[in-house]
Amino acid sequence: MSKRISAKHKLDRRVGENVWGRPKSPVNKRDYGPGMHGQRRKGKLSDFGLQLRAKQKLKGYYGNISERHFERIFTEAVRRRGNTAENLIGLLESRLDALVYRAKFVPTVFAARQFVNHGHVKVNGVNVNIPSYRCVPGDVVEIKDRSKNMALVLEALQSGERDIPEYIDVDPKKMTATFVRVPEFAEVPYQCTMEPNLVVEYYAS
Repeated sequence: MSKRISAKHKLDRRVGENVWGRPKSPVNKRDYGPGMHGQRRKGKLSDFGLQLRAKQKLKGYYGNISERHFERIFTEAVRRRGNTAENLIGLLESRLDALVYRAKFVPTVFAARQFVNHGHVKVNGVNVNIPSYRCVPGDVVEIKDRSKNMALVLEALQSGERDIPEYIDVDPKKMTATFVRVPEFAEVPYQCTMEPNLVVEYYAS
């Protein structure tokens, strides 16, 4: 099992939810935690435990984001005017790898990070290979010509597993995606319950 697949399965089982809504998630068969003690009766989580789980789930959802980088994103969300939880979601959804995933150019957020890293993507006609690159409304993300026939891309675009959100305008024929606007939390199509307000409380405690 690859490191990325293992990470996905481990997060699903740790939080007891199918985080990405994938049909092969282990919690579809076993809704208990990983390891030899996973089937023990779960105790009630403390407030801090609930906050920590919310943070782990949100951070894990976006792939291999390090703890330090996630804290930097949160700090930026605090600095901005308005609701911190909404700002946090907006910043996460503005990442280039998140846009590549939302546009259905690849099947998973882990694949999106690798896809960008390997130089298959342009932003406004310029090569960008940084998954954390922050896009702004109006930016056009496109797949390079040499990458358009990759099986990974063709399968993802044809998949009916998830829908493309309204804040991204995708042209499947040209394989381009325009970032229309920074979304509000309610617009983001999470496949499980996310609680960014608990993430704010986690860092405030």
